[in-house]
Amino acid sequence: MKVLDSTLLTPYCQFAADRDASRHLFALTLMVLSLSFALTVRAQDGNAGVESKTVASPVQMVQALNSAFGAHHARAVHAKGIILQGSFLPAASASRLTRATHLQGKGEAVVVRFSDFTGIPDIADTVGASRPRGAAIKFLLPDNQSTDIVLHSFNGFPVATTDEFRTLLEAIGSNGRGDSAPLGQFLNTHPIAKTFLTTQKPMSTSWATLSFFGVNAFKLTNTAGETHFVRYQLVPDAGEHFLSKAQVSTANPNYLQTEIKQRVAAAPIVFKLYAQVAEPGDVIENPAVAWPDSRKRVLLGTLTLSNMAPNTVAEDKALFFNPNNVHDGISVADPMLVDRARTYPVSVGERQ
Repeated sequence: MKVLDSTLLTPYCQFAADRDASRHLFALTLMVLSLSFALTVRAQDGNAGVESKTVASPVQMVQALNSAFGAHHARAVHAKGIILQGSFLPAASASRLTRATHLQGKGEAVVVRFSDFTGIPDIADTVGASRPRGAAIKFLLPDNQSTDIVLHSFNGFPVATTDEFRTLLEAIGSNGRGDSAPLGQFLNTHPIAKTFLTTQKPMSTSWATLSFFGVNAFKLTNTAGETHFVRYQLVPDAGEHFLSKAQVSTANPNYLQTEIKQRVAAAPIVFKLYAQVAEPGDVIENPAVAWPDSRKRVLLGTLTLSNMAPNTVAEDKALFFNPNNVHDGISVADPMLVDRARTYPVSVGERQ
């Protein structure tokens, strides 16, 4: 299948005593957590009184993704990726925004999956369609509970609604089959989508030298009952660094995976997790409209990745991140999140 070679759209513990045994336990635990979540579909559709008016069904959304990128019995999007293990230490400032337990106290173990864009499992890291990159965090909580954050490397989204996203995906699929008219027509009437496709960041030197942004907004509530609307941001301690065009031309198609393995073997990888806080008048329910950089950011905590996960095929198939997998103190604020929660289990089922 032909893929546009331009930037495209998009989205436990450290067992130090016995690393090998711990990784087998990690993989088993992770599969149980992820599959049980997929089967129960804890979408929390009404958690914040948010309702979806989307016409497209979850099955139709997965079909649209497959139309754009092909059906590979893998993730419908962000198919190529790699999994790491680590921990999250909350910042004291997090409690000002939310009473969510994973953002309080002594911290939690996490699993993080970095990824390329598209549903093509062997896409080269060096082509435009591999961006935006993805990052997903699963916090591993007591009693076999978990909560997730899903981000990508572009601050925003190409469209405002799920139905528009379906139309865009189908247009990309038509373009790949040689009919460029639907995509051209869509971009002429959706300037934000055109900006999304043409202004992705350069190729980063590493997943660890790239910032990531939550697509959708959430409502955070603290112990006093005060609420704020936020979007997540994940910022690397190492700063952002990018390859030159000459470096990209000679880079290996799998350079990101090779690099991240070498980097984490040498030293822990550290990110800061922030909540960007909306101000009155900011658009909450439209992920295509990024909030100004001047908005206040509150530090939620420090994410430290210390080692690779087993990264077996079975582990990757079972691992399931859902942005609606939230706990008390966090609730959805964007109707697109309801659609994502309903669509993800369909995608999970197709990859098995």
